[in-house]
Parts: sequence; C-alpha cells; structure tokens
Amino acid sequence: MKNLTNEEQATLEAIDQFVFSKLNDDRTGHDYAHIQRVVKMAKRLASETEATDLFIVLASSELHDVIDEKIVDNQATAEAEVKQFLQDQKVRTDRIEAIFDIITHMSFSKNLEHHYKLKLEGQIVQDSDRLDAIGAIGIGRVFYYGGAHGHVMYDPKIAPRDKMTHAQYRQNETVINHFYEKLLKLAGLMNTDAAKQIADQRTTVLTDFLDEFKAEWNQNK
Repeated sequence: MKNLTNEEQATLEAIDQFVFSKLNDDRTGHDYAHIQRVVKMAKRLASETEATDLFIVLASSELHDVIDEKIVDNQATAEAEVKQFLQDQKVRTDRIEAIFDIITHMSFSKNLEHHYKLKLEGQIVQDSDRLDAIGAIGIGRVFYYGGAHGHVMYDPKIAPRDKMTHAQYRQNETVINHFYEKLLKLAGLMNTDAAKQIADQRTTVLTDFLDEFKAEWNQNK
C-alpha cells in the first residue's frame, strides 16, 4: 500500500472539514466523532491488508455517512453535493466512482436483500464502520439513536425479526431488538481477518450487556 502524497493529504483534510460541517451537530450517533473513529480503524485495518489505494479507503471512511438515508433528508441531493465537492477538489473520476461504489453499497440495510461484494478498499471501510456499531461504544450509539427516534427501549412482547427487507428493517420498534436484528450478526459479516478478531471481542461485550440487562429487567439480579 502506497503512502499518501502531499496532494492527497491536503484533499483528505478538505474532505474532513466538509464532513465536520455536515455531521458535527448530529445527535443520532452518526456524528463527526464516529467518523474519526472509523477513519482511525480504517487506517489500522488497511495497514494489515494489501489494500492498494489508501486515499480511497480514507475518503470513503470520511464520507460514508454524509449521504446516509438515516441522516439526510434527500439522499440524491446529498450524493450530488458530495460528487460536486470531490470534483471541485480535483479528485480523479475513477476515484470518485470507487468512493461512491463503497459508500452507496456498504451499509447493513443495503445488503439485506442482495449481498454486494465490495473490493478490498470497500471491505476495510465496511468493517471499520461496523466495528463502531459493536462493543461498548456500539451500545452507547444504539441507545443514542433509539432515543433520538423515539424507539422503545425494550418490550418483551415484541420479538426480534430474522429476515427483513430494507423497508422492514427501517421500521424498527425497540432498541434491544436491534442487538439481535443487526449488532450480534456483524461479527459473522466481517471481511478482514483483523476485523474478525476485534469483532469477536466486542460482540462478547454485547452479549454480556444483554445478559445483565435482561437479568435486571426481570428483577433476577
């Protein structure tokens, strides 16, 4: 994997400022701090793989949530704005296409009905984003998101769903069910060996938390 050129580094700094302006005020767990963690993890995973374009990895890590349907009012408008921004930064057309291939196909919800096989750069970004959804921070983020959207914390009468369409997935009702419908599945969906090891550790944090949560809920502890 080649090191970044000075020009690439400067472009990434501009992208970072753009993302900060879009996500710094987010209160759903998809804020700029989340982006910083994903970028840092992507650097770590990229260093342990044969990824060939670090710029694409880092740019995609930065931009993956600024077009997310959970965050923006109009996804098509957001995508057009990002594409124009990258063009203004003189990012090559092939790299813009590679970035968009990643950020428009990497989400869990986009792969519920049709699994999309990303190239290695995309796999690194996908793993990095998914790792931030599990473990201690993942627990905090899922409750943060659920609270922001008025989801019930837990209702034993509502069973977790197994197979869902994209539309059904978006109709989530309880925070705890989201652990079973997504978070506990992520370890088995990791692409890179390094991410798989980290995911196993963080999934243990999730299962320990769920055991404690239900014990307290049922007044058994």
